[in-house]
Amino acid sequence: MSDFNHPHEDFTSLRQQANERIKNGTAKCSDTVAASAEALAVLYQLSNEPDTAVDGLKLLHELQTYQVELDMQLEQLQANELESNHELSCYRMFFEMAPVGCMLLRTDGVIMDCNLAAARLFGTVTEQLLGQPVDSLLNNESKAQLRAALARLQSGDTSLNKILTTSPAQQGQQSLELNISLSPDRRAIMMMVCDDEPKLPS
Repeated sequence: MSDFNHPHEDFTSLRQQANERIKNGTAKCSDTVAASAEALAVLYQLSNEPDTAVDGLKLLHELQTYQVELDMQLEQLQANELESNHELSCYRMFFEMAPVGCMLLRTDGVIMDCNLAAARLFGTVTEQLLGQPVDSLLNNESKAQLRAALARLQSGDTSLNKILTTSPAQQGQQSLELNISLSPDRRAIMMMVCDDEPKLPS
């Protein structure tokens, strides 16, 4: 992907590549150039007039170079989009396959997303959890503890570990270990959930 920390270097490199394509005859004729045939005709006319030839040729070359730069930027954006979509798909698969419960909450504690492992810990399916306040899955004592923990996150704590108990309405009461963090942009809460007393194989 392009390095947005060094825009001047990117621009210089882009200009050099555009000039190379024009010299080598490998520049693509885009739809924009075709649509601007009338404007180009005027420039060609200026280029053929002795009094305006130098300026006309300079302007024509600059416009051609600029158009090639735009085409190259479009190619790069399309390549970046494909790469980003691929990475997003991979991370989504990791999220779904994770052996621990993963939940994404709004800052008010409402569940926006969760994986299959999280749903299994609460004895339900993913669709049943979405849109629910996460504290609705806990018993009364644990609800208060979780609300206090979320408030501490909003006040500046970066992450917290808690052992809380689910509501009897869930798959029987069980103790769960929660690791809670704010997202980097502080607009969501990320929560990992696992059984505090994992069952050993018999």
